[in-house]
Amino acid sequence: MPSPRQDWSPETYLRNAAFVPEMGASVLDLLNPQPGERILDIGCGEGSLSAKIQASGANVFAIDLSPEQVQGAQARGVEAHVMDGRDIDFDNEFDAVFSNAALHWMRPISKVFINVAKALKPGGRFVAEMGGAGNIAAIRTALYQALEARGINPSRHDPWSFPGPGEATYLLGKAGFEVKSLDIFARPTELPGDIGGWLDTFASSFLKGLESTEHDAVLDEVRQALKPQLLNSQDIWVADYVRLKFEVVKL
Repeated sequence: MPSPRQDWSPETYLRNAAFVPEMGASVLDLLNPQPGERILDIGCGEGSLSAKIQASGANVFAIDLSPEQVQGAQARGVEAHVMDGRDIDFDNEFDAVFSNAALHWMRPISKVFINVAKALKPGGRFVAEMGGAGNIAAIRTALYQALEARGINPSRHDPWSFPGPGEATYLLGKAGFEVKSLDIFARPTELPGDIGGWLDTFASSFLKGLESTEHDAVLDEVRQALKPQLLNSQDIWVADYVRLKFEVVKL
């Protein structure tokens, strides 16, 4: 089943989720882009990491499904296009493919892996970080409970797919990759503000269609449910992130 549509605003994204590109630094180090390489960035967002790849001397072709985010990337001088990772159709064109915090929005992920393998030159590398099994489990559970209490089937509005290492290794191998490294790890992440900002940024597909009063009521219920788990003693919200990071090479 395709992922439900998620709306993005570069301004809202940077206000509530600036930590996402900041924490992509380790993935960028793993990519280790070289001058002259042609690199595809899948799910580039507003282009901050794409611009860093480009600054290394590589030639970047960035894609994102959000026209607003693509405009933000273009404003940074990045060649960016509105495109779905499930629909790319390149043939042996790239030395490397990069993705940070985007692949878990694309279902089925197996189709993306196949497309990436086709896009890479033989021996090309695919470096990515995404949500892994157990990612935002508490947040997801609270959202499901709030919607189910209103007679809404939350699975129809759930855009995420968080594979475990076994599933990811299998799907990458089936797509034609050799796994060089693949790790899953918990990374509790401090949020820049209230959990409501995170929900409005990342969980809008769950909230879409709700009347304004109902929207606020759901946010409040989710907030109250999560306080004991995710609000620390300094009154800082800490999202229960679990990340899957890998480097694979096209056979």
